[in-house]
Amino acid sequence: MAISKDKKKSLVADLTELLGNSKTTVYARYQGLSVADLQALRAAAREAGVKIKVVKNRLVKVAMNEIAVYKDTDTTGLTGQLLYAVSSEDEVAPAKVLAEFSKTHQALEIAGGFNDLGANLADTEVKALAALPTKNELIAQVVAQLLSPVTDSVSGLSGGLSEIVSGLEAKATA
Repeated sequence: MAISKDKKKSLVADLTELLGNSKTTVYARYQGLSVADLQALRAAAREAGVKIKVVKNRLVKVAMNEIAVYKDTDTTGLTGQLLYAVSSEDEVAPAKVLAEFSKTHQALEIAGGFNDLGANLADTEVKALAALPTKNELIAQVVAQLLSPVTDSVSGLSGGLSEIVSGLEAKATA
């Protein structure tokens, strides 16, 4: 069923806003996924703060032309049945969501992406992004590194104090 011109304008306006606010957009081929699979993907994406859009590539190209950052972006890779994962909060989340889902659903194939500066990301770059730790994991690693000298000092002192006390008790009984 054909989409009316007004509906297309509305879709392009929504896409323009979504892409304009996104930190990273990742697109993937989804041919062979069932409706239930797509619903499961959308649910997983929603939990991660990622929006999944299935729209015509031509409408995405029109929306990208309306955004200054994406005007010169190469869109030749936007062919075939694609879905778009977009996040305005986290640069890595769209790549992580699609990569995690593709582990259990072989029909989903990451094809590429765009960053917030308008640069194309190859599928290998998107997969490398997906392999990065999440923001919370990175924060936890930094905190652990900052606390490690304190932890080491406390454990060293507690071990040393117990040996001193043991030595003093041995002297007192002798």
